[in-house]
Amino acid sequence: MARIEIKNLSKTFDTKNTEVHAVKNASLTVEHGEVVVIIGPSGSGKSTLLRSVNRLEIPTSGEIWVDGEEVTKDSVDIRLIREEVGMVFQNFNLFPHLTSLQNITLAPLKVKKLSASEAEKLGKSLLARVGLSDKAEVHPTQLSGGQQQRVAIARALAMQPKAMLFDEPTSALDPEMIKEVLDVMLDLAHSGMTMLLVTHEMGFARAAADKVVFMDAGEIVEVGTPEQIFENPQNPRTKSFLDHIL
Repeated sequence: MARIEIKNLSKTFDTKNTEVHAVKNASLTVEHGEVVVIIGPSGSGKSTLLRSVNRLEIPTSGEIWVDGEEVTKDSVDIRLIREEVGMVFQNFNLFPHLTSLQNITLAPLKVKKLSASEAEKLGKSLLARVGLSDKAEVHPTQLSGGQQQRVAIARALAMQPKAMLFDEPTSALDPEMIKEVLDVMLDLAHSGMTMLLVTHEMGFARAAADKVVFMDAGEIVEVGTPEQIFENPQNPRTKSFLDHIL
């Protein structure tokens, strides 16, 4: 049983009485412990596909399954799905009035019903994991963008998810801060976490991905290993895109 399975997914938006097909009949499988990176030009449907997995976008048609449960059916408790599938966004979405540690422990306290001491122990261990042990009592406004994103990753991990979604997690960062976030993500990938992510960081895709997915105009055009996609793409659209950015 796959960790995440996307079957014939489509998503359309009505814009000024015109239907925009953001995702067209996309199918993709993410196995347990697999790192799958989605690449492609802006507007190709990457983020819409990703956000559909935990129902931040409601698909027009098709199915998404997580651990054998269909998350696209109306009766599903999406809160439980979001507990099991963590998400990290472009913007950090941290609560500015809470410290780093409080941002991380809020959901385990409220949702998982951990005791204060259990939540604090978990939060501090996650801050250590992302290299921010000394920032537990610091508020987000006192952190760099890269540090804020690492806290956001720790916050998502605090729910002990089975899989992690990343939607262009470095796109809002200054260049010198990107590496510190990618290093945390690379460590996470090597630890066996199932990851599905959208990124423009081709170096990360080469280093961490088990599978690279190229999307264009809402369609999954090509899927392969990093070596296959970057060194010998089979589809002319994939080759044209990579020729422009590499």
